Amino acid sequence: MATASRIALITGANKGIGLETARQLGRLGITVLLGSRDAGRGAAAVADLAKDGVSASVLPLEVIDEPSIAAAAARVATEHGRLDILINNAGILDHAAETGPESTTLATYRRVFETNFFGLIAVTQAFLPLLKKSPAGRIVNLTSILGSCAEHSDPNSPIFQARYTAYDTSKAAVNLYTIELALALAGTPIKVNAAHPGWVKTDLGGDQAPLGVVEGARTTVALATLGAEGPSGGFFHQGVHMRW
Repeated sequence: MATASRIALITGANKGIGLETARQLGRLGITVLLGSRDAGRGAAAVADLAKDGVSASVLPLEVIDEPSIAAAAARVATEHGRLDILINNAGILDHAAETGPESTTLATYRRVFETNFFGLIAVTQAFLPLLKKSPAGRIVNLTSILGSCAEHSDPNSPIFQARYTAYDTSKAAVNLYTIELALALAGTPIKVNAAHPGWVKTDLGGDQAPLGVVEGARTTVALATLGAEGPSGGFFHQGVHMRW
């Protein structure tokens, strides 16, 4: 069954930036699927969005579990027939385990990469056939300025002293995957971009962050709703192309 309105899937969407992204997209008339590994939290998020008149539903999805991803893709194919927007929002940062490049454990690297990088690839590959059925598919990969090699190597950069090595390298990998996927899909209607939301007050960003989730979602929403003339293969924050 095909759905008339645009369909957006957001991973890790039951809270924080993902939930606010769903709210902003929903206000544009886009039907939102909230990817959530916790059905109860997903249902609570749907109820919260309904108060704002946003049409949303929960899509059970664990980005590090391939059967879960396959089941989610099959459900979207059956219920909607295509996918117009994929937002790879799910991600983790384990502050306590980030002890620097000399001592952060291999287990930490593996755990962080499993969600932030391998999970992102698994979800993207599973949903690409449905995105190819959209007249204007959009993929937005949530990354971070902390994944910028240029920023980390510049003594004048505001993040020069930041050393969340497992997280940083996972996001650098996301950045390069974004470039290569965009190049692979050049000539198709699909656009692929990376979004740096900024330092946002969330469970991941902490209470000291200067931005709220409303500001944090804006870059993602802009990239998810790009027109045909919009860029592909870029790394953006609030309309500014970031340094890779």
